[in-house]
Amino acid sequence: MAEPKNGAVKLLDIRETPLDVTEVLDALDDDASGGVTLFVGRVRDHDGGKGVTGLDYQAHPSALARLADVAEKVAADHGVAGVAAVHRTGHLDIGDIAVIVATASGHRGEAFAASRDLIDTLKAEVPIWKHQVFTDGTDEWVGAP
Repeated sequence: MAEPKNGAVKLLDIRETPLDVTEVLDALDDDASGGVTLFVGRVRDHDGGKGVTGLDYQAHPSALARLADVAEKVAADHGVAGVAAVHRTGHLDIGDIAVIVATASGHRGEAFAASRDLIDTLKAEVPIWKHQVFTDGTDEWVGAP
């Protein structure tokens, strides 16, 4: 788990073990925050019109540090009280949780905007790559350089 520099960044991790929504919500428990926005990304059974049987995520060694940079920027840009982001690696089956991001703020508007920015920037900038296997026997890498 990363040691955040910004006090608003409460939980960051990239791990092979299953993710837990309760862990993320507990990390953002704050009596001053009236809004917590949570996004849970799950493995779906299709992509691009093809059936998916499962996938594997791999993270570059710099991924956790990059995730920390993203979380700290989102916290600063949106002025939220809490930010949390956890991402799976390894093999995931259909329905498994791949990523959880959440933000906490005094008001819902900031929490919604920060969570959207957090997941979108994480997907665009954190070097975590997805290898999908399709029901027709083909496969593809997503996000790989």
